Amino acid sequence: MNLNERIDKFAQLVVEVGVNVKEGEILLIRADIEAKDFVRLCVKHAYAFGAKHVYVEYSDDFITREKYLNAPSDAFDEYPQWQAEKYTQIAKDGGSFLSIISSDPDMMIGVDPDRIGRFQKISGKYLKEWRSYTLSDKVKWSIVAAPSENWAKKVFPELDSKIAYEYLWESILDCSRVTENPIKEWEKHNKNLKERTDLLNELNFKELRYKSLKTNLTVGLPEGHIWLSGDSKDPNSNPFNPNIPTEEIFGMPHKDKVNGRVYSTKPLIYAGSLIDEFWIEYKNGKVVDFDAKIGKENLKNLIETDEGSMRLGEIALVPFDSPISNRNIIFYSTLFDENASCHLAIGAAYSSCIKNGDKFTDKEKEEKGVNTSTTHVDFMIGDNTLDIVGIKANGDKVQIFKNGNWAF
Repeated sequence: MNLNERIDKFAQLVVEVGVNVKEGEILLIRADIEAKDFVRLCVKHAYAFGAKHVYVEYSDDFITREKYLNAPSDAFDEYPQWQAEKYTQIAKDGGSFLSIISSDPDMMIGVDPDRIGRFQKISGKYLKEWRSYTLSDKVKWSIVAAPSENWAKKVFPELDSKIAYEYLWESILDCSRVTENPIKEWEKHNKNLKERTDLLNELNFKELRYKSLKTNLTVGLPEGHIWLSGDSKDPNSNPFNPNIPTEEIFGMPHKDKVNGRVYSTKPLIYAGSLIDEFWIEYKNGKVVDFDAKIGKENLKNLIETDEGSMRLGEIALVPFDSPISNRNIIFYSTLFDENASCHLAIGAAYSSCIKNGDKFTDKEKEEKGVNTSTTHVDFMIGDNTLDIVGIKANGDKVQIFKNGNWAF
């Protein structure tokens, strides 16, 4: 297959396996303007699968940066109500959501971190209801990527722009298992992930202990927790893949039972800004200290988004020996870098990761140890020195990870 044929197969995969568009459904695609050609392929396949309406919402790195640099200060304390209502209405109507990321990792260099932090807080507040649909899998949603030239040059700075762009496309397609028959590849991949997920659920750990050259962290798990992976299911039992690619099995920590210090192992791009070489210390679930060599102010803004962002909402297990990690590329994109490394998430937990979580009130979530927040941001902590031991209710210990990879 040539590159264009693979890209078309990828678009079909995204529509059929990612968001699993059904006849008569609404699909909202959110994408950077750089990805317009790939968006058009996705629209074509969505209508071929029977979509009733496909709406497209474009963003533009240049315009976003200009606003952050030149808009009046109070612009970053406002969010359009109509935007939040649009997303929520599509969710209520049973629509699906596809995000196609292409952003330049260096987009926000020179932008005031305070402006970024304030806008993240206000947007999180207005989008809370809509995010409750995705966090509990009440709608189908998926995040995928298509390259931009600026992103490609960040990943492959030694290459000509056109060649870098094509290399990044090939890397995205390889990591996303786009072969002659990608649908079959994903059926096999999801099956393999599910087998290991079922085993973790059977073991029913009460806590996990993380230890690497730097990290020393204990994570308690709530009663009734559920490990998930690969494909999820909406309320009508329609499967979908929230991330393409994905290598993770994920669950939730008890929001009050995280103790110790954890170190990042890969860069984090947050709201267009780089945070790197950082650590966070937790006591009884809450951040008590942190530092970063790059982007400390942005890390501070992220942690201080709200009360819930002072705690963790996700734990994810990803082997160091995985297709993405083995490419030895830093993608400067959480979608890829998190699937090359075990990771944690600052902020909200997925309600689907605890029994009956989609039915809990906020008070019940608090009682069960489910973290709530207006944000959810993954950061990478895995490397080839990471060991993880699971502790069962009877005190038995089970080695889960050894030297960064699965121990069973």
